[in-house]
Amino acid sequence: MGLLLLFNGLFMLLAAVVSGIYDDGATLDITLASITTMFVGIFSMFYTRGHDKEVKRREGYIIVTFGWIVMSLSGMLPYLFSGAIPDITNAFFETISGYTTTGASVVDDIEALPEGILFWRSLTHWIGGMGIIVLAIAILPLLGIGGMQLFAAEAPGPSADKLHPRITDTAKRLWLIYFGYTIAETILLKLAGMSFFDAINHALATLSTGGFSTKNASLAYWNNEPLIQYIVIFFMFLAGSNFVLSYFAFKGKVQRVLKDEEFKYYTALVLIFSVVSAVVIYLKANVPVSDYHPMVLGPAESAFRHGLFQIISVITTTGFVTADFTTWTPFLTVLFFGLMFAGGSAGSTAGGIKIMRHLLIIKNGLLEFKRTLHPAAIIPVRYNNKSISQVIVYNIIAFFVLYMLLFIIGALVLGALGVDFETAIGGAASSLGNVGPAFGSLNPVSNFNGLPALGKWWCGFLMLVGRLELFTVLILLTPYFWKKT
Repeated sequence: MGLLLLFNGLFMLLAAVVSGIYDDGATLDITLASITTMFVGIFSMFYTRGHDKEVKRREGYIIVTFGWIVMSLSGMLPYLFSGAIPDITNAFFETISGYTTTGASVVDDIEALPEGILFWRSLTHWIGGMGIIVLAIAILPLLGIGGMQLFAAEAPGPSADKLHPRITDTAKRLWLIYFGYTIAETILLKLAGMSFFDAINHALATLSTGGFSTKNASLAYWNNEPLIQYIVIFFMFLAGSNFVLSYFAFKGKVQRVLKDEEFKYYTALVLIFSVVSAVVIYLKANVPVSDYHPMVLGPAESAFRHGLFQIISVITTTGFVTADFTTWTPFLTVLFFGLMFAGGSAGSTAGGIKIMRHLLIIKNGLLEFKRTLHPAAIIPVRYNNKSISQVIVYNIIAFFVLYMLLFIIGALVLGALGVDFETAIGGAASSLGNVGPAFGSLNPVSNFNGLPALGKWWCGFLMLVGRLELFTVLILLTPYFWKKT
């Protein structure tokens, strides 16, 4: 955790440099936050240098969960020191929303924030996107600490695909792809007409499936720039797919990508729901044409683009918006709510339940009919032409049940705090799925600032649990986890 704080402080220093370049008045404050964070990190590393460095699965879960909490506590220092977000509750909410790539904000006027703070806000997304732990395990072996336990605890999705026998090399390859995509999107957005500052911030937020924008209107600010929105759509799609598949594609193993079941269903889901949304928007959406039809290439293209953009944004849990999709007929409102539970691919930076889990649950459910007719037969669930062990299937079913139970509890707690029904279920689904925009008073053109203070802390907890795949955090709350075995 000391090492993570050191990394965090160095990233803050990068934000301080940006602040200095733009002379936004926050340079000294961000630098002070950086020095404070690095000092605590170095002191922690020095103080614990003589301790046992063996990391088993139990220690892995503890380090991951508390590492994220410590990172969030230190990450709010630039907001507090600069006065950009002076309230501790709001500063912590904004920070954990960044690291968990949720993208829910409490800032009413984003464009009034100093450039250095805006850049730091986007960096919290980028750090959290691939996982601060995955970054750290590329360095931990230098300290004599093995990293496989950490990767298993943090890696997004049902399983942690290993690209290379050594987990350190796996982390490096994932980060190289992640970094490369970020640079590519930045260049393309700049060429498409964004300022360099806006381009790099939106690239950081897109590849992490975060959703923090530099504009109050989010991507709706560029509704008259179709090319910009199509570039963001493309990279949201990539960020929501398994990064391991990107690695295989770069290695020339394109057939392996095309044959991947999850990728095929992920692509089909995006295309089908995008077409459905576009048709409904074009024919039925009861909003003024100017709100979602910039009339650049005609209403049909605009309807398709907005439908495609919002479908991918919600499925990948990025959370960028081009319009208030809660006003696009009750049918689309229900559709978007349902998609908040879909999630992107396993091994992506997206949140949510993940397409792979849905796929295996459905396959297992359908096979139950065969098992009922042939109780003596052994009929395994198959995925990518391989049998899936029943243990994994049980784990996924348990995850789904726990996820839905936590969503219900999450909504009940928000309701108990005085939040209305639509806002409560929207806020719980959005926070747990790391989506960002929700419903009710938390709709895409609003923010989470109106929630009561306890509601913000509760949503922050849901964000953390959702980002770390439920079990990683919740297992710490069980008494037998702490018993010596």
